[in-house]
Amino acid sequence: MATVLICRRFPRLSRVMKFSTAAKREAESGSSKSKQENEEHTEAANTESVATIQLLNPLNYRVLYNPSAYAKSRAAPQQHVAGSSGQAPGDDFPSPGTAQVQHTPGPASSQALPPIGKAPPKAEANPLLEQTLLAQLSAAQAKEEAGKENIETHNSKEDPRVFQKGRPEYRSLSYQFEPADTLSLEEGDSILCSVARHWGSQSPAALGDQFCQLSHLPVEQHAALLSEPRFNTLCRRAVGAIGLFSTADLINVLKACVRLAVPPTHPLLNACENEFCRRVWDMEVDQLLLVADCWRCLERSVPSYLSILFSYANRHWKDLTLPQFVQLIYIIGEGRRSPVDLVPKVESMILKYLDSFTLEEVGAVCLGLFKSLSEISDHVARKIADRVSLQMEDMSSYALVNVLKILRCARVDHLPLLKELGKVIPTRIPTINIQGIMHITLTCSSLHYFDEGIMAAVAASLPSKVTYCRSKDAAKFLWSFGCLDYEPPNEEEFYSSLIEQMHRKLHEFRKFPEHLLTGLLGLAFVKRFPEELIDYALRDEFIRKTRGSKYELRKDLFTLGKSVEIECPSYQGSRLPPQLCQEVTEMVLNFAEQEIYIRPEIAEAASLLESMLGGPEYVKNHMILPHTRSSDLEVRLAADGRPIPFNFTDPVAEMKLQDIGVSLTDDLMAQLTKGRWNSPSPVENEARTPCAGDRAALSDEALLANASLEAEPKPRPWLEAPSPLASNRQSQGVKLALQVSNRNHYCYSSKRLLGLHCLKRRQLRRLGYAVVELPFWEWFPLLRRTRLEKLSYLQYKVFDPALLGAG
Repeated sequence: MATVLICRRFPRLSRVMKFSTAAKREAESGSSKSKQENEEHTEAANTESVATIQLLNPLNYRVLYNPSAYAKSRAAPQQHVAGSSGQAPGDDFPSPGTAQVQHTPGPASSQALPPIGKAPPKAEANPLLEQTLLAQLSAAQAKEEAGKENIETHNSKEDPRVFQKGRPEYRSLSYQFEPADTLSLEEGDSILCSVARHWGSQSPAALGDQFCQLSHLPVEQHAALLSEPRFNTLCRRAVGAIGLFSTADLINVLKACVRLAVPPTHPLLNACENEFCRRVWDMEVDQLLLVADCWRCLERSVPSYLSILFSYANRHWKDLTLPQFVQLIYIIGEGRRSPVDLVPKVESMILKYLDSFTLEEVGAVCLGLFKSLSEISDHVARKIADRVSLQMEDMSSYALVNVLKILRCARVDHLPLLKELGKVIPTRIPTINIQGIMHITLTCSSLHYFDEGIMAAVAASLPSKVTYCRSKDAAKFLWSFGCLDYEPPNEEEFYSSLIEQMHRKLHEFRKFPEHLLTGLLGLAFVKRFPEELIDYALRDEFIRKTRGSKYELRKDLFTLGKSVEIECPSYQGSRLPPQLCQEVTEMVLNFAEQEIYIRPEIAEAASLLESMLGGPEYVKNHMILPHTRSSDLEVRLAADGRPIPFNFTDPVAEMKLQDIGVSLTDDLMAQLTKGRWNSPSPVENEARTPCAGDRAALSDEALLANASLEAEPKPRPWLEAPSPLASNRQSQGVKLALQVSNRNHYCYSSKRLLGLHCLKRRQLRRLGYAVVELPFWEWFPLLRRTRLEKLSYLQYKVFDPALLGAG
């Protein structure tokens, strides 16, 4: 087993903790950067380093590697593909060996092919392959295979075509990667010689047969064949006669190109695509799907062909068999685009065949919908979840993860499936590859579903696999655990390993800045602040990169920057520009005024508090911390429990009041109300408009009149004698931040607060606020009750003696 010597560097790691010893352990378990990174930062002279031995092949961890079954998407130059239709058959071919194909074992030759005129070329005297080339290819292949055995590449995935093994019908709908009879080198050379001899006299069927025969050469010979001038001549002849091929022969040529791993921009493929687009309406469904599958295997983008295919499918939708439908959804997913007009028909077909699908086909359909960003209805998503929850133990982990992806996107909280997931998945975690584990974890956090068994199993398995994480994977893990506010039993090892991986992948964040912010916010939720990564994320250079992202990242930068200001007072790194903070604050506040402050549960609480305390100047419905993007009802109480007015709409009046500095005593309040302090008339109290502080002195009768009920309310706390706790308080009193929570603030079907709202309440307390919650399970039912009941509840919450004594 291969080992690697890693030099581990310990950067500064800030964490807000109660005990200094815990904080010291945090700082010592920071992150490291790989020595192989070309763009890593220069280490300080006093950086402490230690050497550790790390196994590159963790015990009992294997991931299927089948590159020919799942070709990584590679964007071909669009201008070349778009212009291929106008290329004449006689144009010069570029060297096919210049593009490297993933499932070609040997390196392709970069030798440029000489231009070939119309005259028949002379037969080449050189043999097809030299012995030296064979030796080089064998050595390269052996080296590559050895590397694959020891190191799992970050993008290795399981075979998405496993579902095709469940029915024989897929053999006619898809390209089958199966071994075939091998053609000898002598036979291959003989075919190439006949190409040179029979210039222009061969029929399209004969040309197609020659392609098929040559594609059965040993795999290690394919790269040399593609750079062979005589093969180039064969391709030219096929292009010239492309319109004369029968559809079956043309499909055989395309399948031969798959076996030979012809580069996706090859002129022969350009001609084939144009011809297939012309023939779509004359082909059968099986042929159309087979050709689309071949394009996928060749890694060639064919948007025109797919558009025509989808139009054909849209017209013949009711005629699709179950295998044809599943294969079509697979093609739609691999093409990363979904025709809008097909979505309703897709849903109807899913419901039609759902009970007949194999479990792997269910997973394939979900993956296709997920990759194509298709939005399905809650009804269909729940039907899929119903089917899976009953047979989850019999389902492969790969198919199950694909189902979780589509449920996550549809935001479907299917409790039976989630509960069954908690029984099945924890024991499978060690056998699932890193991307699968990431999707499981992300599904739980996206649906706000907390299952400690799943999360603990992920945390236990992750440190040994962390080097296989892409930047995206590491960020999603940190976000998921932070979102659910879960710190596992091995929290130090878990978080330090992920922070180290974030350092190793720092170069990837330059291209995907959203992943760095995702990971850092997840860490902030659980009070972890790796200062070096934060300093990098708040630099002007990185902020400029975020502007080029397809996501709106300014709000995430704002949340991170302000959280660091509040929770890391000793932080000396980069800070957010004031202009950006102002822009985002205005953006968030404008949204809050239109969407948040007017919510019924918040507006009702604000209105009742104003009525109870004495007017709008005693309550402020706003965002105390705009970077947390949720509202608060701020109330201030004096040391004796009396409400203090502070919310003045006129800033001049507020300034004058502050400058005068007069204390609002009982005697002064009695004078201001012109002797009405002890007015016995509840009607008079209700009818008049109170001034500042007047409502604070409302009698019990006034409250009863406001509520329009004949009942005896409890006496007001600020009219009672001060409690012993209140008498010991300082004169500044207490600032209350009332939180009107809802279900989205908590984990699913629980009272476990999510990470963002834990962060908000933690920061409010650091700023001197006493956090008071109106939990949705108490407040929402009260919204349907009487006004007096709601006022009594708010009185109980606001004037809790424990709040006055807490300061």
